[in-house]
Amino acid sequence: MDARPIGVFDSGVGGLTVLHELLVTLPHEDAVYLGDNARLPYGPRPLAEVRRFALEVGHHLQEEGVKLVVVACNTATAAGLPDLQRALDVPVVGVLHPEAHAAALATRKRRVGLLATEATVASGRYEALVHAHDASVEVVSVPCPRLVPLIEGPDPFGDETTEAVREVAAPLRDAGVDTVILGCTHYPIIRPIFQRVFGRAVTLVFSADETAREVSETLARKGIENGEGREGSIRFLTTGDPDDFAEMGKRFLQLPVRDVERVTVAAAASQAA
Repeated sequence: MDARPIGVFDSGVGGLTVLHELLVTLPHEDAVYLGDNARLPYGPRPLAEVRRFALEVGHHLQEEGVKLVVVACNTATAAGLPDLQRALDVPVVGVLHPEAHAAALATRKRRVGLLATEATVASGRYEALVHAHDASVEVVSVPCPRLVPLIEGPDPFGDETTEAVREVAAPLRDAGVDTVILGCTHYPIIRPIFQRVFGRAVTLVFSADETAREVSETLARKGIENGEGREGSIRFLTTGDPDDFAEMGKRFLQLPVRDVERVTVAAAASQAA
């Protein structure tokens, strides 16, 4: 039995969709979630800058005493997962590999669509990971700069969001994809809109459930699970405003978000260099 918590981080609250699945899959595990809200969004930033942020946050979580780190941010995973895995002393799981694997298995026409932030698309990591599983699969990638602000806005299920989804879905439908990776942890919030626009013939793949499965397997393989028969606890940390995090976080976690602590990760910068 290893009672240390699982560390989870994102640029903001989007990664709470991943935390939700972790809580469902591993209800006996404790968790520490850190949202780097002071520096969001990561999506439009240069990959080198996102990589530095990810290393700083990863070091901070390691100092918090976690036993595994989940990079619950597609952009941060694309920019810095290998660096994090080399730099930290604990296992690190990202959200891209589970999705790429699931998409390669799901596609029947060998055409996969990717909807993601500009930085994630620019990294080319999804294409590389899908091709590592099946080199014959074509990946059609579309950056979606409008979606995250709309999902975090006052009316995430409104007409403007539906129109934005139709806009980014059009090139994927024209390309004849039968599987679409929702390559941002915000997107599962509006999954019903995606499914309505694409139709039931298109399989949607997103990170939360796939990542939770990989975390569970990693804990078992490393022999660092917590004891069963207990209900795990959660700590919420943010580099931004705790009240704003708590209010927006409820939408993504679908559970109460209380006692949010404000932290700084700047002290870890020297370790990340």
